[in-house]
Amino acid sequence: MKKGWKWGIGIIAIFFIGCLILVLNVYGEIKSTANEIYTPIDYGMSDIRSEVVDVSTKIEPFSALILGVDERNGDVGRSDTMIVLTVNPTLRTTKMLSIPRDTYTEIIGKGFKDKINHAYSFGGMAMSVKTVESLLAIPIDYVAKVNMESFVDIIDIVGGITVENNLEFNYEGEYFPVGELALDGEESLKYVRMRYDDPAGDFGRQNRQKQVIQGVLKESMSLNTLWNYKSIFKTIEKNIEINAAFEDLLNIRKNYGDSFTTIEQLFMNNGESMMLNNIYYYVPNKGELTHIQNNLKEHLGI
Repeated sequence: MKKGWKWGIGIIAIFFIGCLILVLNVYGEIKSTANEIYTPIDYGMSDIRSEVVDVSTKIEPFSALILGVDERNGDVGRSDTMIVLTVNPTLRTTKMLSIPRDTYTEIIGKGFKDKINHAYSFGGMAMSVKTVESLLAIPIDYVAKVNMESFVDIIDIVGGITVENNLEFNYEGEYFPVGELALDGEESLKYVRMRYDDPAGDFGRQNRQKQVIQGVLKESMSLNTLWNYKSIFKTIEKNIEINAAFEDLLNIRKNYGDSFTTIEQLFMNNGESMMLNNIYYYVPNKGELTHIQNNLKEHLGI
């Protein structure tokens, strides 16, 4: 019995050491990946906040802009997806706003109004940040650019996703019936790209984008995904840029984790359509925009 007990302890010890080595290896690759995607961006201090947010020594609210960019050969692309997050560690909540890509607003640095998603094609991540700051009247602390094509690889790596579709449609040779759908990477990209046949227009596409993101997050917790972490890291390195250093990402994960469990979605959907030189624009409702600005400012403690 004593010999068996010692043998059992030995197996547990070997298993524990093996897990520890795996964690250390993953940690090293996470750091390597974080350093690879780190992209310092000089877009200057916001006039709204006098000090830069410091998540390394303080635990205070911060904001982030996520740009989903559809890059094409010979074209820098446009930010077809623009999502703003505000994270409050005291309230332990996150607020998320999807900005309609056709929003008619001042493009900061160009001196004229245009669709907000054109800011990226004019001046990259920096001009996108300054334009969003001007529209929402809040500072943007972090910005990340994600190549939308990478969703194909990531979704295939996690084994596909499941979504609940409420609109029957066809897009680029693919049929999407109403109901629960199991989608691979290519199908998911087509699912989120359809816009013109949706009665809700860009807002319908935003909801499908959120479904896909939630599906990826759900599947990313599976055991199959954990075993494929190297493939995921390689995909991230090729398709994501972010101005948050590795230490910032660690501190956000450590001190702000609870804030991401409660996410409140804000909507900018009461505006009006406008045709200018035969081009469609979305003009935000002033009252709704003011309400959103105040809501985000309060959440950031400004």
